[in-house]
Amino acid sequence: MTELDPVTQDQITKVPTLPDAQTVTQVQHWTDRLFSFRVTRPQSLRFRSGEFVMIGLMGDNGRPLLRAYSIASPAWDKELEFYSIKVQDGPLTSKLQHIQVGDEIILRPKPVGTLVHDALLPGKRLWFFATGTGIAPFASLIREPQTYEDYDQIILTHTCREVAELEYGRRLVDHVKSDEMLGELLGPENLAKLHYYPTTTREESPKMGRITDLLNSGELFTDLGITDFGPETDRAMVCGSMGLNTDIKDILERHGLREGANSDPREYVVEKAFVG
Repeated sequence: MTELDPVTQDQITKVPTLPDAQTVTQVQHWTDRLFSFRVTRPQSLRFRSGEFVMIGLMGDNGRPLLRAYSIASPAWDKELEFYSIKVQDGPLTSKLQHIQVGDEIILRPKPVGTLVHDALLPGKRLWFFATGTGIAPFASLIREPQTYEDYDQIILTHTCREVAELEYGRRLVDHVKSDEMLGELLGPENLAKLHYYPTTTREESPKMGRITDLLNSGELFTDLGITDFGPETDRAMVCGSMGLNTDIKDILERHGLREGANSDPREYVVEKAFVG
């Protein structure tokens, strides 16, 4: 991928009032470019799986620096999980990557976003198209019971440059399928509905290629045994770079799918908040 992933860009917002402070409970560094962390959840925070909030740290001038992060944990989780790129010269992530358990971040508890079930019409098959850290909202949605109640098949595609960058998603899917609590919550018969399709674009792996090329060639459908892709059966959510979003939108619309929104549910939605 030559384009920036949606959350690689430090989109800084300065606000006059201090948002809620939350305590870091877990940090995991996946590569020298990627890390995830969990924080306490405000008791008053209610959100739909797939939405994002503004989080950040105090700036050197004593004012909070905030930017949009998808909540990677599901709506029922007692904590909040986030997945981030490390931008060495970024005003926020150059500092955020050094947080440790016990530190505090700041959070503005006003969740919004388009990658929610309410923005899609009922369908048979749900596609999650993600590149890089764009997998974060889908990390929430594949742990959301409604996802399995609403669809017969859920397909998570994740495209990164290198194999190590897929590790967060791989472990996530393994956890969803093997965790006893999630098995009881989601139902063992439902977990068979989830299919994971990882690809790389630079380092050799079992499946190489940009997801857009695999869609255009039909190789993706062949690999998954799908012969009936179209608006009657398929729904999709997209979270990636500007280039990915535009290209997949074109592909989906060629197949007859229409872009939806919270106020106008249709066959696919795209998260634009991180592209700028």
